[in-house]
Amino acid sequence: MAEFVYPPVIGAAHGLFRALDIRIDMKGTENIPRKGGAVLVSNHIGYLDFIFAGLTARPQRRLVRFMAKESVFRHKVSGPLMRAMKHIPVDRQQGETAYQHALDSLRSGEIIGVFPEATISQSFTLKSFKSGAARMAQEAGVPLIPVALWGTQRLWTKGRPKNLKRSHIPVTLRVGEPIEAPTDQYAGAITRRLRERVQELLDAAQRAYPEKPRSPEDSWWLPAHLGGTAPTAAQVREAG
Repeated sequence: MAEFVYPPVIGAAHGLFRALDIRIDMKGTENIPRKGGAVLVSNHIGYLDFIFAGLTARPQRRLVRFMAKESVFRHKVSGPLMRAMKHIPVDRQQGETAYQHALDSLRSGEIIGVFPEATISQSFTLKSFKSGAARMAQEAGVPLIPVALWGTQRLWTKGRPKNLKRSHIPVTLRVGEPIEAPTDQYAGAITRRLRERVQELLDAAQRAYPEKPRSPEDSWWLPAHLGGTAPTAAQVREAG
């Protein structure tokens, strides 16, 4: 079926990134399958993550349908766009409907995008992963594709103002090899293996990142364990 909205939105995003001089370093895109279903799994550090995670599939000429909270679909601007791009609304009170929608899409050969941490990590470290991605991959008989994003938090993240100005911010994306999700293994064990792989990719993305904070005040986007002033996961939990 022809896609009348998604490709122009991607084009507009590319135009915005050029205007902002965002330098995207993307590696591992050959791990995205050229055809067939897959669950793309990414860490979550900023509000624009679904755009950048989706870009990893473009070299293989694929589109990613993301599972996103239902409130995004009620917005007068984002709602019509999200529906037209066939993303999947998730009502946390009735999650089974979204789960079944995603399963049907996977079985029809789509790539479904999932943020298994469920919410943005304000510590910019990996939170625990929910097992839904692994269970979907098992039931649909498709692989999991691990992805790590770094630098997107500097553009727009929870608790910080947007920085959508020409600021030359680099963004690093890493895609790992597919992880199989056999039905004879526990979803929890697959989820742990998946999280470990995303962590490895995140470590690699951070090592490859070309910039460091310009001043102590600018170190907010760097995790505490890397010398930054972002709150630790424990501090985030205490504040919540």
